[in-house]
Amino acid sequence: MSEARPLQRLAELGQSVWIDYLSRDLLRSGELERLIREDAVVGVTSNPTIFEKAIAHGDAYDGQLQELLPRQSDPKEVFLELACADVAAACDVFRPVWEQTGRRDGYVSIEVDPNLAYDTHAQYEEAKRLHEAIERANLLVKIPATKPGVAAIEDSIAAGRSINVTLVFSIERYVAVARAYLDGLTRFRADGGDVSTLHSVASFFVSRVDTETDRRLDALGAPAELRGQLGIANARLAYERYRELFSPDDQRWAELSAAGAHPQRAAPLRGPATDPIGATLVILRAAEEFAARTEGK
Repeated sequence: MSEARPLQRLAELGQSVWIDYLSRDLLRSGELERLIREDAVVGVTSNPTIFEKAIAHGDAYDGQLQELLPRQSDPKEVFLELACADVAAACDVFRPVWEQTGRRDGYVSIEVDPNLAYDTHAQYEEAKRLHEAIERANLLVKIPATKPGVAAIEDSIAAGRSINVTLVFSIERYVAVARAYLDGLTRFRADGGDVSTLHSVASFFVSRVDTETDRRLDALGAPAELRGQLGIANARLAYERYRELFSPDDQRWAELSAAGAHPQRAAPLRGPATDPIGATLVILRAAEEFAARTEGK
């Protein structure tokens, strides 16, 4: 029997593998279905930079562009129509995964305009617009964890929209994000909403923490073995806070959980783009260590 691939091994350890890439070629070629089938991929995230590169490469978008340009001159609106079409198609591809996992996985994410990162109302309105335009139950809209973004996250959850919180770096900001989710759920439930229909993830960045801390360690002449370690350590600390905030011993969470609420999942993102296999192995190592620590608990 052949040895399991790193992504399959992650899945065996109870981790949900989401890839941070989406393009029309990925959809049309059948490669996305292959990743689901052979590499245990159960979700996709995207952002404007990913789409910019996809649209600029090849001719996959030419037909839709020819149809759009005579009636739409605003570059952002053109971009959104292209991106929303891909995200809607990817949601349909992942719909069976979403159903088979009981709505735990099978999500596709699209991000609000990064230029709105410091405007709470504008982020809220764009998240609303994207949910309404794509109209898929397995859609997550990404809102960055800036201070204004945290408020937009709470308001979006309170309005009944599932959110992927991106650009979480510090433990303090992670806690603020998790509390915003809980506050949003509380408000949604108080207004008569069904909290079981809402889902959220908090994307806690690993590699970008390492990039910055490795630079500082190098400047200090620190031992080489410290490089590439702090991102995972930071994520572990965040996970400990996650376990506290979503513990059955927490009265508010216990009440929300009894009403059908799902915990906001913590999603560690990702190793260096220049070394994707090494990145996967770093996260795999952390997952194996976590499984060993919690076995039998």
